[in-house]
Amino acid sequence: MATNSSDYGAYTEKFTLQPPSSHQLPLTGLIFAVKDIFDVDGYVAGFGNPDWARTHSAAVSTAPAVLDMLKAGATCVGKTVMDEMAYSINGENIHYGTPTNPCAADRIPGGSSSGSAVAVGAKLVDFSLGTDTGGSVRVPASHCGIFGFRPSHGIVSTSGVIPMAQSFDTVGWFARDPVILKRVGKVLLKLRDDNPVRFNRLIIAEDCFKLSSIPSERLTEALISSIEKLHGSQKIEYASLGKYVEDNVPSLKYFSNNGTKNQEDSIPSLVALSSARHLLQRYEFKNNHSEWVLSVKPDLGPKIAERVWKALQTTDEKIDICYSLKTELRAALNALLGDSSILAMPTVSDPPAKLQIEPTTRETLNARALSLLSVAGVSGFCQVSIPLGTHDGLPIAVSLLANHGSDGFLLNFVESIDTTLKRQ
Repeated sequence: MATNSSDYGAYTEKFTLQPPSSHQLPLTGLIFAVKDIFDVDGYVAGFGNPDWARTHSAAVSTAPAVLDMLKAGATCVGKTVMDEMAYSINGENIHYGTPTNPCAADRIPGGSSSGSAVAVGAKLVDFSLGTDTGGSVRVPASHCGIFGFRPSHGIVSTSGVIPMAQSFDTVGWFARDPVILKRVGKVLLKLRDDNPVRFNRLIIAEDCFKLSSIPSERLTEALISSIEKLHGSQKIEYASLGKYVEDNVPSLKYFSNNGTKNQEDSIPSLVALSSARHLLQRYEFKNNHSEWVLSVKPDLGPKIAERVWKALQTTDEKIDICYSLKTELRAALNALLGDSSILAMPTVSDPPAKLQIEPTTRETLNARALSLLSVAGVSGFCQVSIPLGTHDGLPIAVSLLANHGSDGFLLNFVESIDTTLKRQ
């Protein structure tokens, strides 16, 4: 794979796929790129690893999500770099290089949809497609200062997409502004009209913002001001999400670690939630890819190899509890939000880490982030990461979550607050 500085190392392969019609369509005039996990007719989906590309044939059809973009008038200009086997949220790849974070060249771009986020952040394309299992759209969106949308689980087709862990896999997308984010979403989600649901309340997850290394007021002030101006202060409530989850998700006790009870830098119930997600993700990854890994013995980066090997050792112990926990969390958050309320929390707990940071520090940062990311991941709720400019020169973001199936409502809400948010 050849890259050059002008494309920020975002692409694995460049090509041009024109829309089938020249008529004015919802996405006419927009160009996009896709993560190298999607099938594109005539090209090999490389899954971030040369051995995978070498041992797989070119696709004979194009993934429905990509086809939907083409049929809606957009032009695809290539495939983007991703973390190996989608098994990292860092954005680094020892084989193809690390795409350059357009907001901070000495920092990781976030992964595993790293190239897709960089292509949008660097203005190489108007939007891009990625996938999000544990955070692979939300993290790079936050790190690269752009919008990233993880849809409700199961709403957008994952056919023609290499699976990572089906209980969590989603097709997500990136854009620099909420208008294009919504235009793409309306096509992917097959939304007919603007969602008529009226906004009820914004719930600020206070404990999650306190977990962040970025001052809480820097992440919440603009959002709160926007809601107050548009809807009034009576529409804002505050809650301890960790306590609510702990009280309403009984299966969580099987994953609790008493050692995290009194730590100020973690929320024990969300750490337990992340543990359950990790276990089920490893189990499903093993079912999907163990045969290939054991037969090919691919050359993997050290940390990826460690995760893959750990996944291959996973048994079915507690797996049934993981599925029960998913159901319980969705029911609990449904009771909290209904169809018209929105939950606000940080996308991740920290700004993008420096490249080549010490591995133990990186793992600690990732664990903090994944505890927050697991809320939407396990519940299947939709989540959008919204850029809030920079703090100490590094990009920061806030996230909004809405009920499963409330994607259109969430996209409309993000668009409605954007102008007010920018003025803060």
